[in-house]
Amino acid sequence: MSRAFVREVEGGEAYEDLPDRPISPHANLVTPTGLARMDEEIETLERRLADARASGDKAETARLSRDLRYWSHRRSTAEVVPPPSDNSQVRFGSRVTFERSDGRTQTYHIVGEDEADPSKGSISYASPLAQALMGKQVGDVIAVAHGEAEITGID
Repeated sequence: MSRAFVREVEGGEAYEDLPDRPISPHANLVTPTGLARMDEEIETLERRLADARASGDKAETARLSRDLRYWSHRRSTAEVVPPPSDNSQVRFGSRVTFERSDGRTQTYHIVGEDEADPSKGSISYASPLAQALMGKQVGDVIAVAHGEAEITGID
């Protein structure tokens, strides 16, 4: 293709059209802690966006604007789910401990998609592991990657 018909990007225009972050098709369930974190994130983004605009940083303004749109939308659609009052079975908000067939013991807190951080012990309720755990009780066995796991505790 001839370069004669391709518009070159000048001074930050590429940043002005950043695509929006994808929104999950799942219900936006959150814990009370997750809702508070959303509010903190929005407040931080608003402050940083004002600073970026004041300094004339177009790239940072575009990035922060996109992130603020995402979090504002997620906040407006958030459905707060209180912690479970009954630990007889796994529910949204449960902290589940299970022992894998290879002997490893793991504990995960089942939370909203935006709250999930498996490296810190929380998984999204929409994840395959959480879906396998939902509704199960202590002593139940579930299939997990490369084996099985027995639920040993629900808090």
